[in-house]
Amino acid sequence: MFAGVYLSGDYDGLRWHLAGANTVTSLGYVQLIAAIVVWVRLRQAWPFVATLALVAAETVQYFAGMDGALWLHLPLGVLTVVALTVMFIAVWRQPVLRPAPRTAWAPREEEASG
Repeated sequence: MFAGVYLSGDYDGLRWHLAGANTVTSLGYVQLIAAIVVWVRLRQAWPFVATLALVAAETVQYFAGMDGALWLHLPLGVLTVVALTVMFIAVWRQPVLRPAPRTAWAPREEEASG
C-alpha cells in the first residue's frame, strides 16, 4: 500500500514503505517460528516449506529495495503478495489435524510396534 503512495510521487511514502517493510519482514520470521511449531506438533511440513520460501523471497525483496534494484524489487513484491494470499487461503481452508490422545488402553501406533 505504501509503495503505491511512493510511486504516485509522494516521497514521504518511502519512509512509510520502509516501516511497512520492516514490519512485514519481522512478521515473516515470527511466522517461520510458528511454522516450525506446526511441523513439530502436527507433523505437517508444507507450512514450513512454504513459509521458508516466502521469507526467502521477502528477504531478497527487502535487500533489493534497500539497494535500489527496482527491476527485482517490484516484480518480486507482486509475486510475494500473490504467494502470501495463496498461502493464507490454503491455511484457512485446511482443517487442523491433531494427534489422537494417548490412553492407557490404546497406545499410539509407534509405541505399540516397539
